[in-house]
Amino acid sequence: MKLIRFGNPGSEKPGVILENGKSIDTSAFVTNYDEAFFESQGLQRLNAWVQDNAETAPEVPAGTRLGSPIARPSKIICIGLNYSDHAKESGMAVPKEPIIFFKSTTAITGPNDGLVIPAGSEKTDWEVELAVVIGKTARSVKEDQALHHVAGYMLHNDYSEREWQLERGGQWVKGKSADTFAPFGPWLATTDEIPDPHGLRLWLSVNGEMKQNGNTENLIFKIPHLVSYLSHFMTLLPGDVISTGTPAGVGLGFNPPQYLRVGDTVELGIDGLGIQKQIASGSVHAGEV
Repeated sequence: MKLIRFGNPGSEKPGVILENGKSIDTSAFVTNYDEAFFESQGLQRLNAWVQDNAETAPEVPAGTRLGSPIARPSKIICIGLNYSDHAKESGMAVPKEPIIFFKSTTAITGPNDGLVIPAGSEKTDWEVELAVVIGKTARSVKEDQALHHVAGYMLHNDYSEREWQLERGGQWVKGKSADTFAPFGPWLATTDEIPDPHGLRLWLSVNGEMKQNGNTENLIFKIPHLVSYLSHFMTLLPGDVISTGTPAGVGLGFNPPQYLRVGDTVELGIDGLGIQKQIASGSVHAGEV
């Protein structure tokens, strides 16, 4: 299945994209795609409901705004430098263990909502990433069992303010968590839709110029390892997101570096997970951090 949430920000309804491309409203069955939904075998129950109600459920009108496919999770866990070419362009060593940092859940936005460049930012950067959504609680999971804890996959643009991330001291989360810095979607594809998450092309362009063009086959730490590894340090709850890293081609990696400016258009996609588009605007908040 392909899960969507649609409607105005803050009042999105759940829906599903059918195999014929039609989108239907599933709010008669479920109120939201959240932790409670996933932990109660929601995907299996939703699939059965869709089989029975696909023909009669209300259709989502074409052009309706899409929000994040999942409601705000308990945490977004990001993996740094998980492609060797990105580590090289960043001037950093290939990690021996996964590099972990968090991204604030208040950064979540819809796939085509605008990017707001924060007040005082001069180094807002892009990062196309494959995001993994946890489907059931994972604690100290063995690697060969890890994928049983995955609900599905999403497209994520892990926007980053490089000065705040790298030059201001402290954790990377500082440069990762501004409002609109985590567009998810357009849909969550369940695992049956993506039989091999390690063979997906992912790409990103700015103003029509291709910047990133990679493949998840080049992940240093694969998804089963990441789920197992993280579950030994923290409990992964249903709906939690693991963003698996970005390939080469980020703005930081160019010589000289290239960063986003007001009016720029960013487009990105991953095989089977759709396409996003964000247009950059300036912050309405005055002053600098």
